[in-house]
Amino acid sequence: MTLFSARSLLGPALILAGVAAGGCTPLRSHQGYVIDADLVNSVQPGVDTRQSVLQVLGKPTLTSQFNQGDWYYVSRDARNFAYNNPHVKSQTTLRISFDGKGTVTGIHRTGIEQTASISPMQKTTPTLGRKSSFFSELFGNIGTVGAVGGGGGQQGGGRNTP
Repeated sequence: MTLFSARSLLGPALILAGVAAGGCTPLRSHQGYVIDADLVNSVQPGVDTRQSVLQVLGKPTLTSQFNQGDWYYVSRDARNFAYNNPHVKSQTTLRISFDGKGTVTGIHRTGIEQTASISPMQKTTPTLGRKSSFFSELFGNIGTVGAVGGGGGQQGGGRNTP
């Protein structure tokens, strides 16, 4: 091999190595509300109202469904490598409680320790009844259409006889 051909292969090899190494870099993502500590600290219980909180912090991520007195601001940071599922690194939930008049009564901050992680048993949902395979579902009605007592078509070829 000549010196010229070795140099001509070095450039594409370095580019290929750079692309391959780029697939191993961690991808970071942020979802939800961007929490600004100064803005959160400016909200005071007993002083601020729903309207002032809306102006300072913006629209909440979630609102309470059962008692209309809580607003939730959720922020989550995750990380993953290449094609793997993302793993949550940090999560902050900011809950602002209001009284009946709309005045702030409390501000509570929780982290990832309050997050419930569920793991389904299997990839199928257990149901009552008979078990059937893909092929029995696909071909199960063959021969039942038009059969006696099967709720199918008329007897005698479809002619009305007196």
